[in-house]
Amino acid sequence: MEKGTMIGLVMACVGVFVGALLKGADIVMLFTNIPALLIVVVGSLGATFIGAPFAEGSSVGKYIGKAMKGNPEKSATETIETIVRLTNRARAEGLLALEEESKSIEDPFLKKGIQLAVDGTDPEALRKTLRAEVSAMKERHKAGQNFLTNAGVFAPTFGIIGAVFGLMATMSHLDNPALIGHGISAAFVATFWGVFLANAIYLPMANKLKRCSSEEVEHMELVIEGVMAMQAGTSPRVVEEILMSRVPPAEREEAEAA
Repeated sequence: MEKGTMIGLVMACVGVFVGALLKGADIVMLFTNIPALLIVVVGSLGATFIGAPFAEGSSVGKYIGKAMKGNPEKSATETIETIVRLTNRARAEGLLALEEESKSIEDPFLKKGIQLAVDGTDPEALRKTLRAEVSAMKERHKAGQNFLTNAGVFAPTFGIIGAVFGLMATMSHLDNPALIGHGISAAFVATFWGVFLANAIYLPMANKLKRCSSEEVEHMELVIEGVMAMQAGTSPRVVEEILMSRVPPAEREEAEAA
């Protein structure tokens, strides 16, 4: 699990559930009120499925897994070092000299860019091809972001529905005052889960997916700029300076110190 997600999830759970204990709430009841959980969890996800194509809805596990794991770590400075090294060789031996070396590049987007450049693709066509892949990726990522955002919108509403059912059941026992207090308390369990799931799970995960997508786009933009400069025969030193300007100062300082 990605550190930020793990720390945030632990903090949210500790803050809410420890706070509830200190307030005297019955924590056990929150987890044993199965009807409330069914109404909120199944109901909100069901409503979200209605508004999304089946292919998107069936990938909900993948969306949550991606939000929990985050992006694989990619060092911008390492990518720049690779591009500068390839640029040096291309300047000395020509782009065709990179054909064999491109096969060993692990980054699929960088590999594709190098191979297109080696094939003699027109610069404008090369740029359009790579940017089209960036646009397609962003659209794919929006599916997960929208699904979790919609789930976060629906969850509190289903929490209210659960509370209404709980109060309806409680009202049927007005002749037994001993059950009224317990019934009202149980009725608001659904409201709690609706608000908690929306604000501690669904919406934060949607934001994490947006952040992950943004990081991938930044990396791909860096690769595009590097490949285009390499194809144009730009000096390796200039290529390095251009690309390093995209790296956050802290990471730049770490690379210089290493």
